[in-house]
Amino acid sequence: MVKSEAPGFHRLMIGDCEVTVLSDGHLPLAAMKLLQGDSSQIAEALKRNFLGEQVETSHNSFLVNTGTKLVLIDAGAGTLLGPHTGQLLNNLRAAGYRPEQVDEIYLTHMHADHIGGLIAGDQRAFPNAIVRADKRDTDYWLNEENMRAAPTEAKRFFQAAMVSVSPYMRAGQLKTFDGITDLIPGVRAQPAYGHTPGHTMYVVESKGEKLLAWGDIVHVAAVQFADPTVTIGYDVDSAEAKQEHWRIFEDAAKNGYLIGGAHLPFPGLGHVRSNGDKAYAFVPLNSLL
Repeated sequence: MVKSEAPGFHRLMIGDCEVTVLSDGHLPLAAMKLLQGDSSQIAEALKRNFLGEQVETSHNSFLVNTGTKLVLIDAGAGTLLGPHTGQLLNNLRAAGYRPEQVDEIYLTHMHADHIGGLIAGDQRAFPNAIVRADKRDTDYWLNEENMRAAPTEAKRFFQAAMVSVSPYMRAGQLKTFDGITDLIPGVRAQPAYGHTPGHTMYVVESKGEKLLAWGDIVHVAAVQFADPTVTIGYDVDSAEAKQEHWRIFEDAAKNGYLIGGAHLPFPGLGHVRSNGDKAYAFVPLNSLL
């Protein structure tokens, strides 16, 4: 028995931009414990989709090559979440790139599974990259007072953010933005606050084609598309996160653009379809992997 997996990357074109989805690995998510909503309906949705209380969850990042800039959207978990994640660097190399080639890193938010891969040991894993994030997230997660005031079980989120981002801060390579921001030609930051104070999506557009890399809008597709009211225990503001579900699902279904999710089944690409009154469905991209 080989007991190893093939390199996890998938490539597609968005107009003139080459997008490579990089798998950082996968982890079981305690869906029944963490999802917040009608527990009986959540259990039924899981059963209907042949899932149990633990759902194996993909961790996806998106590498965007515009031809002039190489941009990584989220950096994976690094060593923070154990041996089943932290595969981003290996998969980046397998996809034909090197970490030192990455010009910029855009963070959807500063949870451990999106920032731990910024460092290798205590050094910058991407030595030439500028790291960008919404200032609401940096102000929240890099604040010592917020960490001291947080419940004991939540302090690790602050510690992970501080450890992962500090080498870039010391090098002057952390830059913040505020809300909707054109970052480079073809890539725009778009707020989707709620999951964290500065949770941000990134719009990649070229030649009339569009990909929305939406970060952690959805954690369990089998449940949350059909019932957008379901949130997750990791949401900092669950009421705001719920409103973002409605807003983004409606817009994506109406306009038909491609979405990329950090925790949708790898490669995390597809479309959102309206599925009756106040319900939606995820349609995975029809492509050869």
